[in-house]
Amino acid sequence: MSALICGSLAFDTIMVFPGRFKNEILPDKVHILNVSFLVPQLRREFGGTAGNIAYNLKLLGGQPLPMGTVGKDFDQYGDWLDRHEIPRDFIKVIGEAYTAQAYITTDLDDNQITAFHPGAMNHAHEQDIPAQGVTIGTVSPDGRDGMIKHAQQFAEAGIPFIFDPGQGLPMFNGEDLRAFVEQASYVAVNDYESEMLMDRSGWTLRDIASRVDALIVTHGGKGSHIHAKGKVYEIPCAKADSLTDPTGCGDAFRAGLLHGLSQGMDWDTTGRIASLMGAYNIERPGTQNHRFTLEQFRTRFRKEFRYDFA
Repeated sequence: MSALICGSLAFDTIMVFPGRFKNEILPDKVHILNVSFLVPQLRREFGGTAGNIAYNLKLLGGQPLPMGTVGKDFDQYGDWLDRHEIPRDFIKVIGEAYTAQAYITTDLDDNQITAFHPGAMNHAHEQDIPAQGVTIGTVSPDGRDGMIKHAQQFAEAGIPFIFDPGQGLPMFNGEDLRAFVEQASYVAVNDYESEMLMDRSGWTLRDIASRVDALIVTHGGKGSHIHAKGKVYEIPCAKADSLTDPTGCGDAFRAGLLHGLSQGMDWDTTGRIASLMGAYNIERPGTQNHRFTLEQFRTRFRKEFRYDFA
């Protein structure tokens, strides 16, 4: 069951400022803001929605096919994918561009200042959905034109897909978002994104849920709700051994959704697999640094939820 994951592949450069931004910024001088932060801690991570979802789905034994556009600096990331046996068949290198890059500085209060360079991601529309070999897909944050094109192609090919707008949601107006929902089989958003989706589309949660096979809304530490066929499934949040870094938890969750859907599981089990994937992610810094075997995952699932999944 191959999953085509349309989205970004990016480098995340994460820096930690051992102070507080509020102590460095003078409110009456913000019109001439010129600040510099010493960041003794820095790490560079492999990220992006397509890369993160693919990595997590591979851990679950799935067959992810990430699809995205990357730049001339992608070699190190490509080697990482090769080591984890994640195919690069649908990853296109744009020779004159850099791979998408996020530069994130975090202070002691967990406030963040982020600069994002989309780079090669803006060429996502140059890729086409393959006509064969794909059983399910996602349209995750990517270049605007690429997201519109890939949703249309999934729908025309009759391939079920998750519309996962994430941080890309502000790029679209109400007409765009209504079209995405009408084309998608599933919609996955967090609680903030669900409010924005309702506001821009003019539809209620019930309206959106009635147009797809399932609407999944995550609520952080409060778990998630899956609206499907007139029923709401309440999915608990899996317990994490530590709360280290929430970055990428949503992508790990979506990999769990893809796994459950690919295996024909019920929504209670699919949601719990997704929840446990988020717990694994939050226990380690970065988005692709957690590890487990499928047997270890099954054992932890059984301990957490008191039953086995097929």
